[in-house]
Parts: sequence; structure tokens; C-alpha cells
Amino acid sequence: MKIRKVVLPLLIIGLTWSCSNDDDGIQVPMGDYADGILISNEGPFSNGTGTVTFISEDLSVVNHGIYNTTNDEDLGNVVQSIGFTEDEAFIVANVSNKINVVNRFTFEKIASITNGLNNPRYFIEANGKGYVTNWGDTADETDDFVAIINLQNYTVEGTIPVVLGPEAILAKDNTVYVAHQGAWGQNNKISVINTTSNEVIKTLTVGDVPNSMQLDTSGNLWVLASGKPAYTEDETEGVLSKINTVTNEVEGNLPFESTQHPNSLNLDGGDLYYHLGDTVFKQSLTSTSLGMEMVLEGVSFYNMVVHNGRLYGTDAGDYASNGTLTVYDVSTTLAIKSITVGIVPGGIYFN
Repeated sequence: MKIRKVVLPLLIIGLTWSCSNDDDGIQVPMGDYADGILISNEGPFSNGTGTVTFISEDLSVVNHGIYNTTNDEDLGNVVQSIGFTEDEAFIVANVSNKINVVNRFTFEKIASITNGLNNPRYFIEANGKGYVTNWGDTADETDDFVAIINLQNYTVEGTIPVVLGPEAILAKDNTVYVAHQGAWGQNNKISVINTTSNEVIKTLTVGDVPNSMQLDTSGNLWVLASGKPAYTEDETEGVLSKINTVTNEVEGNLPFESTQHPNSLNLDGGDLYYHLGDTVFKQSLTSTSLGMEMVLEGVSFYNMVVHNGRLYGTDAGDYASNGTLTVYDVSTTLAIKSITVGIVPGGIYFN
């Protein structure tokens, strides 16, 4: 986050800055949408626009459509995800092939990236650049790529060819890991990208359809794969894989049963969490087998995030009207609050 010394007259300090508790009087930038939760709502698939909902940290304030409210324009269709730098949010609209860049605390628009993208999915910052997974033309299984974003002028300055269906993306130091879910098909690969050379230095095999990844405090990369669904007529089990990020080797695989297809891997308080069907499970990082410890039952999550002892789950409902976010206390499993958000709430972020 950019910082400044106190040099402004008192009469304008309160407009955009909030004083920290540091003795040297350093100012930190703030805005209406700091210290809260951002929900990216995909919006209708065939028309209309996605939106972003802001919810205050104490869950008492809800602001809908904050990008449109701030900038008097729509985000585009479909809002797939939001990625962040220290000061900026990159809002990815994959059907519109557009990324809107905003100040993450005020949501004032900085730029739009429209050239060099083709079905963009997820953004991550690494080594001073942005990296965005792109499916390309879904009828062509050979044109998938990761776009390299220049964070000074917000343009695509290069691409990295990758295998079919790049989706979730995660960075550790100067290395980027990409999970290849397979676009409209299925894949079972993790690409390892060196961000100095901007080349794929290794391709790892994990379970079929890897959907989410987490880094633990020891630097291990955990990958959750849901497995091929039954409709493919080649159903496979979900798999939880552990990757050593020093050697970039798969150190172990924990398979589920053949009809079990887990999603939404999370890490909080030293434990992994995921949901399977209508149940949320917890998994110890040190266990050598699947513990399948139930945390919450009877839920219907489109997406789920566990953060600081709370579980945040979205429900897309009928996929045509506003969905909901429900917040639970993990220790008691009790629902704290249910909040109406936008159409097809897909992403949950902490700002």
C-alpha cells in the first residue's frame, strides 16, 4: 500500500485519509469500501452485467452494485473473479473479455483492459506483474494462455501458452501455479511458471478437474480436484494433493471415493476445509489420510470461504434472481447472519 507523510492541511485530511496509530504519523489510504467483504456476482449469463456487493466487516452495512454507483457504468458479463494488488482490484468479466481496474478501497475506475484477452478467468500479482488465466476459444484446445499484465500502463505485454483449461492461479514468491480444470472439458494438470523468464518450467499431474489451491505456512501447495463428473461417463474420484514448492513435485495424493466430488478448498487456523455435497469437512494438514471430519451439514454452497474462524458461503438460488451470503461461526456451526447479495454470487474477498 502506498504511504505518505502528513503534509496536507487538516481541512482536507479527512476526505480520503485515515490516520494510523504509528508514532511517526504515517497516513494510510482509505475509502468507503475498506475493512469489509467484497462479493463478486456473476450476473445473468446470456445478458446484463455482473456486479460487486460490499458488506462491512461487522455485517451491518450492505452496498449493492458499488462499481456502477461509483463510476456510472456496468462491469460487463460475466464477472468471474476479482484479483488484487496492494491498492487495486482487477475485476474480470470473462464473457465481455474485459478487466476493469479500480482503486480497491474507493472503487474509482483507473483503467479497462480489453485487448489481448480471450475468455479471462483469474488474476494474480507476482514479481511486479499481473498474470491472468485465459481459456481462449473453447472450441480450440490448443490456444489457452496466461496473459502478462503491465501494472504501470494496464496493458497485456505478453502471453504464456499453457495446456487446456487454465483456471485458479496462485503465486509463491516469483513462481506462479495454475490449476487446469479443463474449461468445458476436463484436465488434471498444474502449470509451474517462472515469472522471471515467463515460461512454464514444469507441468505436474494431479487429480482430474483441479478446482482450488491453498499454500500452507510451510510453503506446501495443496490442490483439491473434484474428479470427472458422472455425466462424462468416465467418472473419477476427487483427490487432495500435496505439492512441495521447493522441488515442485507431488509429495502425496489423498483420494476420495469414486462418486465423491469435493470443491472450494480453504485454509484457516492450520486446517483445510472443503465442501462435498451439502456438507463442509475439515482436514488436518498433518494427517496422512482423509479425516472427513464434518463441520457443517445441510448447506447449498455455490462458493465457500473460511476466514478467521468464520465460514462464508454463497447460495446462487435459481441463478436468475439475487443470491445470498450466509456467515457461520466455525466453532459453534451457528449461522450469524444471512445477507442478500447479487445474481450468482461467485467470489468472496476480504478488503
